[in-house]
Formats: sequence, structure tokens, C-alpha cells
Amino acid sequence: MTKTGVGAGTTVVAADAPAPAAGLPRRRGVELALIVLAVLLSVYGYCAVGLAKLGAVPPGAAGYGAGLGVLALLAHLAVRWRAPCADPLLLPIAVLLNGIGLVLIYRLDLETPGDRASPTQLVWSTVGVGLFIVVVTVLGDHRVLQRYAYVCVVAALALLTLPVLFPPVNGARIWIRVAGFSIQPGEFAKVLLAVFFAAYLAANRTALTYAGRRIWRFTRMQLPTGRVLGPIVAIWLLSVGVLVLERDLGTSLLFFGLFVVMLYVATGRTGWIAVGLLLASLGAVAVGRLEPHVHSRVEDWLHPFASIDAGQGPNQLAQSLFSFAAGGMLGTGLGLGHSVLIGFAAKSDFILATAGEELGLAGLSALFLLYGLLVERGFRAGLSLRDPFGRLLAAGLASIVALQVFVIAGGVTGLIPLTGMAMPFLAQGGSSVVTNWAIVALLIRVSDSARRPYDRTRPEAHGDAGQGTHDRAGREPHGDAGHGTHAEARDDAPPEARPRASDEGLGGGLDAEFGEGLGEARGGGADHTSPHTASPHTSPHTSPHTSRRPG
Repeated sequence: MTKTGVGAGTTVVAADAPAPAAGLPRRRGVELALIVLAVLLSVYGYCAVGLAKLGAVPPGAAGYGAGLGVLALLAHLAVRWRAPCADPLLLPIAVLLNGIGLVLIYRLDLETPGDRASPTQLVWSTVGVGLFIVVVTVLGDHRVLQRYAYVCVVAALALLTLPVLFPPVNGARIWIRVAGFSIQPGEFAKVLLAVFFAAYLAANRTALTYAGRRIWRFTRMQLPTGRVLGPIVAIWLLSVGVLVLERDLGTSLLFFGLFVVMLYVATGRTGWIAVGLLLASLGAVAVGRLEPHVHSRVEDWLHPFASIDAGQGPNQLAQSLFSFAAGGMLGTGLGLGHSVLIGFAAKSDFILATAGEELGLAGLSALFLLYGLLVERGFRAGLSLRDPFGRLLAAGLASIVALQVFVIAGGVTGLIPLTGMAMPFLAQGGSSVVTNWAIVALLIRVSDSARRPYDRTRPEAHGDAGQGTHDRAGREPHGDAGHGTHAEARDDAPPEARPRASDEGLGGGLDAEFGEGLGEARGGGADHTSPHTASPHTSPHTSPHTSRRPG
């Protein structure tokens, strides 16, 4: 404050100008530069395939580069307009992965001229980017989704049930095919389930963490009450039902793994991981022995070269392993591999084998690093948020990508049985690429809320002291501590200025890797307390409309 003399013995105290908004830099220019680099790398790969297979630059290279560039630019403009503080790496990574996927599918199209998939995949990529723009533009706040948690779970169950009514495709009932048009509803159901899981766990995390009876006397693991544990058992039964009815091991592992990971993030209890692994193992072993289609995949996994020994030639898994071995460290080069020998699923389930053979271990590692960076930025955005739903939603969406990459990469490399899922952004599949663009859009929205600057000059940031104004999240503003307002921070405050959750939940199990501990109160000083602790000036039960006189 500054003191100004006005007449004899009179001093007027004038408040200093409000401090400017504090927050992380927006870095939209960095995002644009990375997008340009991603488009150039994709066009280079497209031209390299043409030079290797045709001896000349393919005639559609300019159109491919222009189409991908326009889509990426429109997505960037939507982010710049509606989510200016979002993470600058999420969109460029998605553009690069989508571009590499189009290159790999085009490369395999040259081996199968009667079955061209790259034009259709480009159309689906356009639809995915369109959905990305709609989500970023229309969804102004991720917390709106919490209101529709049960609508999401009903829609997800309906989507999961529909394929059961249609004939199986390649032994699994995960597709809906009508008049030559096919769609995989399970891809959309996983996002809806992530929204429901985040809302349910945000509302029941305390009961899942502390309530219930202790299982072992000398351990910290507690079994929740039946009312809370019931939905968990229902989700386990649902995943087993999907495995039995749809004969799809990958979808079952994804849904149940997603719920277990989010349960661990919400409670910080490692015991839930052990229980989840135990239940998943029991269900997989039982169905693997009883269901013929799943049993055959388990047998192929245990004995990948049995068909060669029987004189029937290599099966798909054996061809995939041969492709990885032929790639070596640096690969054969784009367009110079023989992964097309894998067969009908070379463009979808086994497209990672093409990347491993033609890009080698170095290129494959680079792809995994891109996926790892995408997942890490999702978890980072979640850890920077204050609201439980947003934290769990970001963790769930990032876990979807991580689980898909693990399940698919593990299947084609022989680590786990084959699952029949699509590699995010890389593999052929319209439902998959559209869903993955929706996931990136939601992560963009969440990261924008996490990185948004905290502007104390806006009315909703502090309001008029004593007027009881609330911010747009429905919480009481800060105002003056002497006027009885609660010491509670906005969700768009910078990460270092927000109070965090305790170590016993909402990321407590992840802090050792991604955070510095979640027990700090806002400001970190003796004069600042958590929203649930009385400050030296304010009682937690004091109304914001009443002031407390100094003693």
C-alpha cells in the first residue's frame, strides 16, 4: 500500500495496483512449430515409401501433405481459441502418430492393390479431427461431464451389448456391420466408462480408502462396505461377461485394468492393485480354458512355432516375430520389409510389426517414447488439477492409451496372448482413430484448466468482500481474510498456488513419480491453511457475509 497526505493530519491509504495474472506460458507458438515438424516428417515418410516401392515420389504426396496440414492447422486454431493454456505437446504428438499411421497403411496398400485402406483411414482421421474441434470448442469445462456420469455408463453398456446381436468377425463379436459399413462400439464405450469411473470414484474415494473392515490384522488393507464394493464386483463381472459373450480378451483387459488403475489413483492403496490382478487372472484362466476362441489364442501364444513344426507354415504371431527380428537395430527402411506376409490383419492388429521391421528397434523405441510422453502429459495435467473428478478423468484417459499400447505391443511381440485391439492412431480402424482424437481433446481441455493462469483482477477470482460472491465453480471467493471468506483456491490457479489432496488418495500412489507430494497447503506459510482448517483470522464456520473484529 501507499500513503498519501491530504491536508493536515490526514492520511489516505491507497491500495497498490493488483498483481498481474500468474501462470505458465501459453506456448501456442511452440505447439504450431511442433505441428509443422510432425507434418513434414509424415510427408517425408510418404515420399520415402514411394521412392522405395515405385522409384519416384508418389503423385499424391502434395495432396497428402496439404490434407494433413490443413487438419492439423484447424485443430491448432481451435486450441488457440478455446484452450490457449493447454499443454503444447499433446496435439503435435497426436498429429505425428496419426501421420505415421497413414504412411504405414499406405505402404501396405502398395502390397495389396485390391484392398486399399489409406483413403478410408484419411476420411476417418478427418472425422476424428472434426470431433476433436467440436469437443475443444463446445466443452468449456470438463467438470460438466460429471453431471452425466450415469448417462455415460448406461450408454457404454448399450454400446457393449449391441455387437452380441451381430455375427462374429474373425471369431470375436466386437463389430457391427450393416450394408458394408462397420463400427466398433467398444472403442466409444471406453471413454464413457472413464467418465463414469472418475465421477463414481471421486464421490466414494473416502469410503474406498478408510471405511470397512480390515482384512489382515497387521496390514493396512481394508475391505469397503458392501454398498461401495458392490459396483466394483459388478465391473469385474461385466468384464468377464464381455470376455465370454464377445470373445474379446483385449476389451475385457482394458475395461477392468482401467477401473483398477483409477481405483488405485483415487485411494492410493496398493492392495487394490493386488486384488485387481487376482480377479483378472482368475477370470482370464477360467475363460481361457472354457472358451474355444480365447483358448486357441492362448495356445498360439504358448507355442508360436507349433504350426511350423507341423509343416503348416508360420502363423500370424510367428510372422510377426520374424518381422521384428528382420528389422534389427535400424530397420530395413520404409517400403523394404515383408510384413505383408502376416496376412489379413497386417494393417490393423499387426501394424506394429511393420514399424518394427522397417524402422527397426530405434524407430520402434521412438514410437513408444511418443506414446509414453502422451501418457505422461495426461498424468501431469491430472496432478496439477485440484478437483477430484478432473484428476481422475485425466488419469483414466491417459491409462486408456497406456493399457492399449501395452496390450497390443505385448500381443504382437509374444509377451501376452493376442487381443485383436487397434494400436492408437497407427492401426487401420475408423472407430479407433475417432475415439483417440476424442481422448486427446479431453486431455487438452483438462490441461487447459490445469495450466490456466490465476487472475486476481477478475471479479470471479475474489469478488467483493462481504457480498458472498462465488466463482464459476460454485465455491466461495478468496476476498479479504478479515471478512470471513474461506481460504480456498480456484481450479485455474497455478499448480504451485493450489492446495493438494492428501497422500492417501487422488494420486497418492503416483506422487513419487510425477509430483512432489500432495500435502502442501496454498501458499505454504503459517498464515495460510487448508480449506478445512481454521485460519488465524477466520473460523471455518463463519459466514462470508459477516466480518470478525480484531481482538
